[in-house]
Amino acid sequence: MAATKIIDAPRNGHEMAPLNTRARGDGTHGVTIVLTAPQRNSVQSVDIPGGEPERAAWSGKMQFFLSIIGYSVGLGNIWRFPYLCQQNGGGAFLIPFMIMLILEGIPLFLIELGIGQRMRLGALGVWNTIHPWLGGIGISSCIVTLFVALYYNVIITWVFFYLFNSFRYPLPWSTCPTNSTGFELEECAKSSETTYFWYRTTLDAAPSMDEPGGLKWWIVLCLLLSWTIVFFIVMKGIQSSGKVVYFTSLFPYIVLTIFFIRGITLRGAGAGLMHMYTPKVEKLLEPTVWLDAATQVFYSFGLAFGSLIAFGSYNTPKNNCVRDVLLVSVCNAVTAIYASVVIFAILGFKATVNVDRCIASNTEILVKSNLLARNDTTTVAYEHAMSQVNTTELSRLQLSECSLAHELDNAAEGTGLAFIVFTQAIVELPGAPFWAVLFFTMLLSLGLGSQIGILEGMLCTLFDIDIVKRVKKQHVTGVVCLFCFIVGFIFCTGAGEYWLKMFDSFAGTIGLVVVALMEMIAVIFIYGHERFTEDIYQMTGYRPGRYWQWTWRYIGPVIMVCILASSIIFMVIRNPTYGAWNADLGMIEQKDYPNWVMGIALSMILAGVLPMPIVFLMRSFQCLKVDLDIHQGSIRRNETTASTKEMIDNDDDEDEDDENDFSGPALGGHVKTQSDFSDDEEEDKPMTMRMMMMRPTTTAKTANVLNVPTSRRPNFKKEAYDV
Repeated sequence: MAATKIIDAPRNGHEMAPLNTRARGDGTHGVTIVLTAPQRNSVQSVDIPGGEPERAAWSGKMQFFLSIIGYSVGLGNIWRFPYLCQQNGGGAFLIPFMIMLILEGIPLFLIELGIGQRMRLGALGVWNTIHPWLGGIGISSCIVTLFVALYYNVIITWVFFYLFNSFRYPLPWSTCPTNSTGFELEECAKSSETTYFWYRTTLDAAPSMDEPGGLKWWIVLCLLLSWTIVFFIVMKGIQSSGKVVYFTSLFPYIVLTIFFIRGITLRGAGAGLMHMYTPKVEKLLEPTVWLDAATQVFYSFGLAFGSLIAFGSYNTPKNNCVRDVLLVSVCNAVTAIYASVVIFAILGFKATVNVDRCIASNTEILVKSNLLARNDTTTVAYEHAMSQVNTTELSRLQLSECSLAHELDNAAEGTGLAFIVFTQAIVELPGAPFWAVLFFTMLLSLGLGSQIGILEGMLCTLFDIDIVKRVKKQHVTGVVCLFCFIVGFIFCTGAGEYWLKMFDSFAGTIGLVVVALMEMIAVIFIYGHERFTEDIYQMTGYRPGRYWQWTWRYIGPVIMVCILASSIIFMVIRNPTYGAWNADLGMIEQKDYPNWVMGIALSMILAGVLPMPIVFLMRSFQCLKVDLDIHQGSIRRNETTASTKEMIDNDDDEDEDDENDFSGPALGGHVKTQSDFSDDEEEDKPMTMRMMMMRPTTTAKTANVLNVPTSRRPNFKKEAYDV
């Protein structure tokens, strides 16, 4: 345990007035108690038994920067952004994306990082310190983060399964399995090799959520491995995870560069890039394009999870957080564009190979039908023969449409892109297992980097609670990981992918947007934009100008309201469905969610939103008698200095002995005043810092006398200076 020792504490305007005002006749006073603000340069850490450890801090600037990059740059940059570019106007989509990045992403990014650095607290402590009625924001953020952490680690589980199978040669998804007679299985023949391996070999997909089937033991083992690795990474906070980020943040860029060099040399890469980045300006007139851009910016930064607040709280007070925000924002956007180039260069190659196969199949059919001479199968002859075939003959001869544009338009997103489409492209590359290992190791590092940040934000929020922070972090982290592993069994059934898509659609959408909107309102309109601007100036030497003020106060909240309203409207208008695997047809078919599943989805949404109004009402009306002393604990962590530390430690000891009563103002409990203590209790209990500040003024006779209580346990050293 470490405590602090004052070496030199100059006065800085925060001193308390003299408590003993009895003049000695020479115009001076007897005893003066001075409370100084924290001075980093004047405090030296020493190991004293019973002391409280200092807050964890980054070991260097590079560790902080890589942690932020590893958290912000995640799987969405690989499998979500390229799909949005393709569907929303190609290169033209970069225009709304950049605009939303400037108007929405960067301003809210600075709010979270700046307020965390200023308060040096987690999400729960920050909002309690700004105002006790806002404590529900931290609770909502923690609950939504828990939901996301549950299913995000399942993606890492699937990546592990594919990574292990990537060491086999040939790759198990390169060919269809055969039955006892030597023919390909019908389910694989009707779909594709990679599709069959995903839905049947990996997931053993159930026909619907009402028929989930049993647990898949191979998925359970990979899930156990995933949570075990995550536990060992985050069990000591940034002291352990800070070392891992050097790999999880840098390795994906190395792999992307290798794929980029290989991809642009492949046949068809140029066609894929042209298809993706050819701007379709008319798409910008559609409101959904701008909504998709705003949503992508919001989720790509990982806003409202509490992780950015936690990361900022580990910084030094003089860290230039404005520069960090700008650097990370640029890096995030460049990474998304860079990954899109790599993905579509590879997909262009895959599309070209598929078109060549299609043409070869059609050519064989035309030759057998005597519509094409066997000795003249050139491209010109093939196109001429196809032009002579009418629609009826196309259907009769079972000729396929071989179009490069059609192949590229069929690009997928999410798990479909990573585990079906891209794996098919890898099969076509020489030395396929090598490229498969590289690709899934990159996905693993991206997933772990984001999962570390998600859990760090949630655990930092939990440790803002007095009861929790008395327990070792390893124990709390172990309990959280074990709980998530057990709940994660629902993702290990045949309906696991269906549950994951349901969590992704409902648990982490509306709740996060509401939390982000409330964060902006809390900082700018309750804490005060002028005060926050001054905080930024004191920390960085840069005073935010009109751009920041307009985006914080007007533009940012309007964009968040639009995202929230559109999300609710689309959820109501469009009947929520999920894609279920039909083994008989070898394809996905859309099904409505069962009513009981929609009830669970609604419960998750309410669980992520209701803590904010509940805490507000309970604290404003003081209707909760039992309360965790979150707010006071947050204030102690924020304001405690070496000169007041021992007195406040004494106060903590008294709280532990107070009949196990943890009531306080955090969730609306009764705020104790002087009248709550009997005269006998006043005589027996030692005077604490909180009691001294709450002590009312009595008569003139006693007001001028410094009342020093006698304690049964001398808890701190008292020194009087004759001034």
